[in-house]
Amino acid sequence: MERMLRVMDLLRVLDREVPAQVLSCFFYIASHDGCHKTAMEEDLGLTTASSSRNIDRLTKQHRLGKRGMDLIIKEVDPSNKKRLTLHLNQRGHDLIRQIESILYG
Repeated sequence: MERMLRVMDLLRVLDREVPAQVLSCFFYIASHDGCHKTAMEEDLGLTTASSSRNIDRLTKQHRLGKRGMDLIIKEVDPSNKKRLTLHLNQRGHDLIRQIESILYG
């Protein structure tokens, strides 16, 4: 549990009040890099609206002009313009490496 607490402290440096749902989205994207937004919604049981809010918080620019956590990139899927694909950016990959180091040594 001490290691999990260290992970949470690391995440709270990025956003002191980060909700668990945002973290679920981040870890889903990290484990399914390049996933479609709709797949994440289905697998996590999220509404379209809540997944959009969570994703925006993880991107560089949060809603209402606020700065996001800058951990992922959302892009329009070139094969279907109605779908979004979600990828970790370099900062997201770096964070995952830090988390893995804390958890697994």
